[in-house]
Amino acid sequence: QVQLVESGGGSVQTGESLRLSCKASGSTVSTSCMAWFRQAAGKEREGIGVIAEDGSTVYADSVKGRFTISNDNAKNILYLEMNSMKPEDSAMYYCAAHPLLRSYCLRAYGSREKFGYWGQGTQVTVSS
Repeated sequence: QVQLVESGGGSVQTGESLRLSCKASGSTVSTSCMAWFRQAAGKEREGIGVIAEDGSTVYADSVKGRFTISNDNAKNILYLEMNSMKPEDSAMYYCAAHPLLRSYCLRAYGSREKFGYWGQGTQVTVSS
């Protein structure tokens, strides 16, 4: 079992930055593949990106070049660094995890059904 707890959400202005954290506890084997998703009001949950155990990442086109996913394996913390934020980035942000090999992990980007462990979410609001 894995427990995921996100933090760091809040309200920012357009162009500002924010860093989200996701603390994992429990079976770290199950966190070999971790991802960030977001869900805006009235919209489907969408994948932002994934990070495999070796640090390889895949990002959605909408955030590529602005968002960076990283992890601190020693502390079991997943990060999402968000720069040059836009109003359309406003959403509830979720981290997710599942034990997946690298190749499967990178292909799992955006696929909610591939991830069995989820955090409770943290709200991000970007105002213009």
